[in-house]
Amino acid sequence: MKPVLRQLRALHRLEPATNDHLAALRVALSAAVPSLVLLGSGRPDLIIYAVFGALTGMYGRAESHQLRLRHQSQAALVLLGGVAVGVFLSVNHLQSWWLVGVEAVLAGVGSVFADRVRLQPNGPFFGILALGACASVPTAVPWYVAVLIAAAAAAFSLAVGFGGWFRARVWQPGAARDALPLQGNARRLAAVHAARYVLATGVAGSIGVLSGSGHPHWAMAAAAVPLAGADLPSSVRRGIHRIVGTLLGLAVTAVVLVPGPWLPAEFYGVHHVAMMAILVILFQFTTELFMARHYGLAMVSFTPVVLLMTQLAAPTSPGVLIMERALETFVGAVVGILVVVTVRRRSGLAPGGDGSTSPGEPSG
Repeated sequence: MKPVLRQLRALHRLEPATNDHLAALRVALSAAVPSLVLLGSGRPDLIIYAVFGALTGMYGRAESHQLRLRHQSQAALVLLGGVAVGVFLSVNHLQSWWLVGVEAVLAGVGSVFADRVRLQPNGPFFGILALGACASVPTAVPWYVAVLIAAAAAAFSLAVGFGGWFRARVWQPGAARDALPLQGNARRLAAVHAARYVLATGVAGSIGVLSGSGHPHWAMAAAAVPLAGADLPSSVRRGIHRIVGTLLGLAVTAVVLVPGPWLPAEFYGVHHVAMMAILVILFQFTTELFMARHYGLAMVSFTPVVLLMTQLAAPTSPGVLIMERALETFVGAVVGILVVVTVRRRSGLAPGGDGSTSPGEPSG
């Protein structure tokens, strides 16, 4: 009984703060500058590419500047790869089963890369999220422009993350990030981890397609969330946090997107678009503020970020958008939890045997 109560208490435990506001400011600044430039240029529909590039700033938050630069460069490869593949699928109108197949395969490839270089936040989650999101909206500019916007935002994020070095000017010759040689047992563990990603995202995406959802990639992203847990209890907690945090975040999103007495009819139009763009930046700040302390609270903010970007890129019925996000998240998170339980058990992995840690689930 005591282990059960301990896990229930862990669901709402808020981890101690560790200069989270500094990391949140870096991420918000990284997203704000390119987003505001696009807004001022009259192209808020392109903010989605800038934000995914700016997510580079979420990595290496506690490392020295030179190690953070290396870490974020590795993360930028995952994010820009996701954007590029997503844009390719969008331009060539490869949706539905094409999206599911390609994203599932790249989830496995991204998992191996993330394990190899020890990305933190770990796993390929943000890369496959970028892939699905960019594939699901029409590309209103030449494909290379979309990719260049993401690359420019990633480069700016790298500059922001490294900017503090000019104050400290501390450089350690030969300093390097720990990497995991994928040999022997480590190779087997990485292969099992990658197989979980392929299975979970593939099954969740297939359910999304068969259900007629217009956003099966949301189920795929949600299915990847529990896989980043350090052990079975933390994986289940992450799945629960994903569901509950998303539902609360959808309530916040509804206030912004659904017409009501809080927003007069004359407000919709240019002012509403500007408000959504600014809220994407503000919610990105609060997302990073809680990402390492409580994953569920982070999702309350990150859910509006994803939906507002999607609405800016491809406006649709807010009610349908919100309903599909809720259903796909629930399905995906449940599939992810089931895959963690079944595959780990059959593979003989001990809890935490893959050595992974994740936002909201610090090691030690």
